[in-house]
Amino acid sequence: MIYSVTLNPSIDYVIGLSQLTLGRVNRLDSDLKLPGGKGINVSRILKELDLPTTALGFTGGFIGQFVTDRLTNLGLTTRFTPIAGDTRINVKVKAEEETELNASGPTISSDEAAAFKRELDQLQPGDVVVMAGSLPAGLPASFYRDLVPVIHEHGADFVIDTTGQALLDTLPDKPLVVKPNHHELAELFGDPEYTSLEETVQAGRKLLGLGAQHVLVSMAGAGALMITADKAYHGTVPAGKVENSVGAGDSMLAGFTGTFATTHDALESFKVAIACGSATAFSKDLATRAKIEEVKATITITEI
Repeated sequence: MIYSVTLNPSIDYVIGLSQLTLGRVNRLDSDLKLPGGKGINVSRILKELDLPTTALGFTGGFIGQFVTDRLTNLGLTTRFTPIAGDTRINVKVKAEEETELNASGPTISSDEAAAFKRELDQLQPGDVVVMAGSLPAGLPASFYRDLVPVIHEHGADFVIDTTGQALLDTLPDKPLVVKPNHHELAELFGDPEYTSLEETVQAGRKLLGLGAQHVLVSMAGAGALMITADKAYHGTVPAGKVENSVGAGDSMLAGFTGTFATTHDALESFKVAIACGSATAFSKDLATRAKIEEVKATITITEI
């Protein structure tokens, strides 16, 4: 089982209009309400890949019920911890430019946090826990890292989607995979932006040396890298029209994690990761299975 953890989920209210005029009444051309959150995105892609997944996190109020109901309607299993506060609403404005208005979310009590941690008692050897997204108020900054000993106690692996020092702090605990982009990777080591694949690979190997089991580096239009202990691969897809920047990284993480958990084939997992991330970027919402398969057939992977 692959468990996703979304501690601060949302309704993502995606609105579209040709032009946004501040201070005036604006009429929308389109609107869409989606269950939002990085971990939830991971579980939705895993479902498209027919891989077993359960979504964990906190939900509260009628907004939280909407999130749960929508995921249930999509065929997802959820085990959300109920809270007294209301789950948040994030607004994604797609006009001349993309603008996001993200709420801070509810405050989590100590009793609610303890109830969530008890959900991890169901973990078994071979399971993977994917922790992604922001922390709501009331939880310590170390909350994700504090969960790692519990995960390992049950013989499970973990993945954490974070950046900066928070990422470096988790490396001694050997995350299954880390996924910085090339800008974040350079910032981790205080380097100027890398100008070659070789420089990026060398930096990725530093993350392996610090404890990461696999390193993925996304590079936008330049494709992606996978770096393992003894090999490095560069993957690309033909250029396509980018429809959606929300969830592409989550999709990539889901593709790698889910495939590796079932096959232990890093190269195939990398290929599926690129297919999932690119398929979401080329879609208005998260990628469908059909779109993932379509994109997968166009991927080129080269050992470097």
